[in-house]
Amino acid sequence: MVQAVMEKQPDAAAERRETVLSVRDLTVGFGDNIVLDKLNLEVLRGEILGFVGASGTGKSVLMRTVLRLLPKRSGKIEILGADYDKVTEAERIALDMRLGVLFQHGALFSALTVRENIQVPMREYLDLPQDLMDELARLKIELVGLAPEAAEKYPSELSGGMIKRAALARALALDPDLVFLDEPTSGLDPIGAAEFDELIAKLRDTLGLTVYMVTHDLDSLFSVSDRIAVLGQKRVLVEGTIEDMLACDEPWVKSYFRGKRARAIVHESA
Repeated sequence: MVQAVMEKQPDAAAERRETVLSVRDLTVGFGDNIVLDKLNLEVLRGEILGFVGASGTGKSVLMRTVLRLLPKRSGKIEILGADYDKVTEAERIALDMRLGVLFQHGALFSALTVRENIQVPMREYLDLPQDLMDELARLKIELVGLAPEAAEKYPSELSGGMIKRAALARALALDPDLVFLDEPTSGLDPIGAAEFDELIAKLRDTLGLTVYMVTHDLDSLFSVSDRIAVLGQKRVLVEGTIEDMLACDEPWVKSYFRGKRARAIVHESA
């Protein structure tokens, strides 16, 4: 069944869509431990891809390798049509400006206000006057649904949900094409998580974003993911829609999407 899902022919619309992230035969390891072995994955423009797998399978390792925060042993990674191994320094900087990242737990700088955190990428890549950066930060704060007064608050003064939104505002600081989200709803209550999912979907639709989302949240996978890729055995085991996941007989996929904790969600979506 797994093989059947993997080999299913894509629809005509998907074939016409641009591939914004292509990973081919990627191998990553630490010492003698191979974490990813000849892994293949594609992310299409405008989609929200939910990336899931058991703890310790290498989900964050893959994301960090794609972002060049970890070295690869072999394989090819193309982002927005460019091979990072072959671009010039100027081209690399231009590519980096088209990517946004929300790390798990937000990873905001504790000594900076929300406004100053959002301005970090602006200072890194652009040469803008302070008043313009302040205005851009204000717009990003409004875009993610934070109150204007949040701009001058420090991370220690924010709730968990506010930290996620502030970190998302920073990820959107340079108007990226492709956004990476690492466990964006972890630590949030069900209402806050649902609101964040709605925000992601709204931003995708209004800004034309492509979203690569590492998550364990079944609600997110059911509600906002266009496609899902499952990591296991050091590679992508299966990828497809939520319907493909529910029909798949691969043991881990079946347990995850049709197990006890998934029953209520499956029933509601039926």
